[in-house]
Amino acid sequence: MADGSRKAFPLRLDPALHAAVERAAAGDLRSVNAEIECLLREALAKRGIRVERTETPRRGRPPKEG
Repeated sequence: MADGSRKAFPLRLDPALHAAVERAAAGDLRSVNAEIECLLREALAKRGIRVERTETPRRGRPPKEG
């Protein structure tokens, strides 16, 4: 799901940390990227920082007019 509205940037992680995130992602049936995003949102919420979710464009056929 390549989405042009998402910010892409390189991230360097300790291999042991990446492996732990990979295991957590597999347990949650998520990609590593989605798991990192979820963990970041949880950490920010714990600090009292609210992050709005960006509205994603609707997929599929447009609704019938009429």
